[in-house]
Amino acid sequence: MATRCSRPEISGSASVTEPRLGPSARADRPRVIRAGITAWAMIGIAVVAAVALVVLNAFKLVVIPLGIALFPAALLAPIVRRFQRWGAPRLVSVAIVMVLFVVGLAVALLALVWLVFNELRAVLSSIDDAYVEIADFVQRRLEITLPPIDDLVARAQDWASGFDVGGTATSIAFTTLEIVTGTLLGVFALFFYLKDADRIRNGVVGLFPDRLHADADAILRRVWLTIGGYFRGQLLVAAVDAVFIGIGLALLGVPLAFPLALLIFFGGLFPIVGAFVAGAVAVLVALGSGGLSLAIAVLVLNLVVQQLESNLLQPMIMSRITNLHPLAVIVAVTAGAATLGILGAFLAVPVVAAVLQALDEYRSRRRPEPALTRPPLA
Repeated sequence: MATRCSRPEISGSASVTEPRLGPSARADRPRVIRAGITAWAMIGIAVVAAVALVVLNAFKLVVIPLGIALFPAALLAPIVRRFQRWGAPRLVSVAIVMVLFVVGLAVALLALVWLVFNELRAVLSSIDDAYVEIADFVQRRLEITLPPIDDLVARAQDWASGFDVGGTATSIAFTTLEIVTGTLLGVFALFFYLKDADRIRNGVVGLFPDRLHADADAILRRVWLTIGGYFRGQLLVAAVDAVFIGIGLALLGVPLAFPLALLIFFGGLFPIVGAFVAGAVAVLVALGSGGLSLAIAVLVLNLVVQQLESNLLQPMIMSRITNLHPLAVIVAVTAGAATLGILGAFLAVPVVAAVLQALDEYRSRRRPEPALTRPPLA
């Protein structure tokens, strides 16, 4: 007679603890429940992001200089290491690099200001002539009469005269004080970023629990590499645009070729939007100085150089660093400009790229290893 196996009896007084739900069990939940959990998680993330933006906006006088100083620090850190390999102490290396950077930046800005003021009359004349050309074209093609430029200047003067002079002077004084304070704070932050980078990173990592130290350190290193690579790559792309377009402007005989090349270089630091604005200014100057044919030639020059740069140079330099779609770049620049003005437009793309790289690093470290296949149990 066959003996039938029976399950052991469980007394009524004993309670059985259900096991925790594993990934497969969680996947068996209804889609509505999973969608609800995801929706609440997204709402929580949005609320945290909104609170963070409010806090950053409240302390922007401190946050913006500290954030901007990261970019030249990531650019100058390899130079500091090069001086150290040559035998210079770290403090001496940082001092040399800081002096060279500050002096070089000051000389470049003074040269740009001198060139612009030296040829300001020619620039204003070119803008006046360009407006006349545009007004004549609109009158002939569209039969629309634009007001003379003198009327526009008079309206601007009347609009400006309506401001409170005392309030405007006070606002300018406070803005100047904020700029000076932020610049000094940024210089000090840059010095300590270069001098105590390892201590600062270890201090940030120490804010996390012990079990997250390795993850936080890896994420911070990847963010640092992303910021440095982005800044170096964007400088190279902007320099290539400025050199080739500047040479083309000089060969075409466009006035203010060198100041326009510098404008194109600084505009290249703002992806897509900056290059478009700088190129438009060059086209307007060419229109005022040489007419429609010269303006078309400058427009073609800008389009050719920027297309070669965006399709050949930029993918080789920036694809592994940002990997952002052009639409995402435009949205990021627009949102940054709406939030923090021109500084926000400058910081938007590298911040988004750094956040995405940090998330990718976190996902790669949290991704479970493939389990070893085992033979089925008998």
